[in-house]
Amino acid sequence: MNIFRSRMVVKAAGLVIYRKLAGKIEFLLLQASYPPHHWTPPKGHVDPGEDEWQAAIRETKEEANINKEQLTIHEDCHETLYYEAKGKPKSVKYWLALLNNPDDVSLSHEHQNWKWCELEDAVKIADYAEMGSLLRKFSGFLTTSR
Repeated sequence: MNIFRSRMVVKAAGLVIYRKLAGKIEFLLLQASYPPHHWTPPKGHVDPGEDEWQAAIRETKEEANINKEQLTIHEDCHETLYYEAKGKPKSVKYWLALLNNPDDVSLSHEHQNWKWCELEDAVKIADYAEMGSLLRKFSGFLTTSR
């Protein structure tokens, strides 16, 4: 049985937020306030009664104080990552979103820092192969859809 197709999977969702600055694309990464202080886009668990889309919007508001109205979301650009976290299978669905005003970021207590990074720096800082692949795919989407 594929554990990622079973009911045991922990579901989460988020938005990979980017900005355009001086002709460059930069991605927003948040640093967790708990060890190992990893860097990720805004994301979180899907609550009971929510779908992944609703969770992605809610978590982005909770973690970075960014509302859906502040974003241009590319609903046709999404990807789901599958991996193990704390010994349990986890899926995280991400959508790509442009932050219309790049100054509109403030952190929740769940994070201790945030930064804008160009693709290669974002891949290094995020530090997980799956996240690196996702960022590269989304960057490619932006390059081909201009």
